[in-house]
Amino acid sequence: MAFTLRQLQFFVAVADQGSVSRAAQKLSISQSSVTEAVKELESDLGVELFERHSRGLNITHKGHHFLRHATKILSDVSDARRTFLGGQEQTKGRLQLGVTSLVAGYVLSDILARYRRAYPNVEISAIEDNGDYLEHLLVGGKLDVAVMVISNLRDRNALQSEILEVSAYRLWMPLGHRLTGADIIGVGDIVSEPLIMLTIDEIEENTGKLLAAIGARPHVAFRTRSVEAVRSLVATGAGVALLPDLIYRPWSLEGDRIESRDVSGSLPVVQVGMVWRRGSGLAQPARDFIGIAQSQRTIRQRQ
Repeated sequence: MAFTLRQLQFFVAVADQGSVSRAAQKLSISQSSVTEAVKELESDLGVELFERHSRGLNITHKGHHFLRHATKILSDVSDARRTFLGGQEQTKGRLQLGVTSLVAGYVLSDILARYRRAYPNVEISAIEDNGDYLEHLLVGGKLDVAVMVISNLRDRNALQSEILEVSAYRLWMPLGHRLTGADIIGVGDIVSEPLIMLTIDEIEENTGKLLAAIGARPHVAFRTRSVEAVRSLVATGAGVALLPDLIYRPWSLEGDRIESRDVSGSLPVVQVGMVWRRGSGLAQPARDFIGIAQSQRTIRQRQ
């Protein structure tokens, strides 16, 4: 492979920002440089990483998968550089983190593991709760940073956020389901199916909005706050699920296969990011945590 770190950085920036213009602005370079780097990367890989349209671009499914590899490569490079920098082990203090349940085991764990290795003398405390409560704690100064779903962040005037991951919704089905062989699956193909609804964070809200947009009332067969319960119910044929690719795994705990397919149409995406109080003077442990997360760029897309 001949791709460069520069191409990977530009690709990740476009994926994070959702457009070439915003990525170029964030990187303080020309749009043409970003466009050329992404096209060279696509040519080298032999795949389309983004779908271009009149309103901008969307990352493709293959692009989502490559994004996970790209962020890991850039993260490993950052770790390699950090090993030659002295002084981090002297950093002390306390870091108070918040996390929503959807991302606790899929995003935070990787960032936290790297942070602990880099700053072993920092005392870390973390709380898991819903997004509204974490926002309340951040505004009140009870938390330094939260890692959470930020697609519907409420108090954007008081809080600052930065995207770590963007995850598209896909359809989960049991092995042999009638739709697994379809060339194209539309939202209309799903409305008659029993739906397994995940009721954590904004997932249920987004799924309801999606089906309401096409004038359909979903037939909800089961509601649960457990991702593993969703996997088991889908795998055994109790229903299908529309969930972000972030949390997809091809097997249930019982070892039954789960299929995942793209759905045509304007499905929502889940944005996972870091949030902290706007204008607050963050302590060094919090700034270091944000730096670790930025270097990792986990939108590890729920793949």
